[in-house]
Amino acid sequence: MVYWLIGQPGSGKTTLGKKLQEILKTKKRNSKRDVFLIDGDDFRSIYQNSDYTEQGRRINIKNAQALVEYLHLNGYDVVVSLVTPYKDLREEFKNKLDGSIVEIYLHTTQKRERDHYHVTNFETPEVNFISLDTTIDSIETSFSKLINYLYKLEYIKQKIKT
Repeated sequence: MVYWLIGQPGSGKTTLGKKLQEILKTKKRNSKRDVFLIDGDDFRSIYQNSDYTEQGRRINIKNAQALVEYLHLNGYDVVVSLVTPYKDLREEFKNKLDGSIVEIYLHTTQKRERDHYHVTNFETPEVNFISLDTTIDSIETSFSKLINYLYKLEYIKQKIKT
């Protein structure tokens, strides 16, 4: 599976992504394989992309999608924490991986330390996503809600297969 956390900078993507990676690594079904975390800041430094224009962000997202697809096709679970503001790129990629991506939209109304990186034309998801408002919930509460959503999704998938 691919767990793609999207949202404005400072919404909790990296923090929740790291916690999700940890729990996925401890699950018995993942005991024989790695769970990769691709974080936007780390990813930008690897590709040396400091361009925060729409063009620079689109290049960054497409590079991340290529790496995610490679890891996914080789049997790995991937957690992605990347702003990913453009709906067309997200939907195209979700269609390409056909049901293997869980899109998790994190949002907050609080001012946080990364507001200067906010994307003015961020396009919120409209279909097939989990929404978490991290404004008033603690990291632990937000993570608990995320895990509950994911367990429900896995249960539904098992019911469909049988």
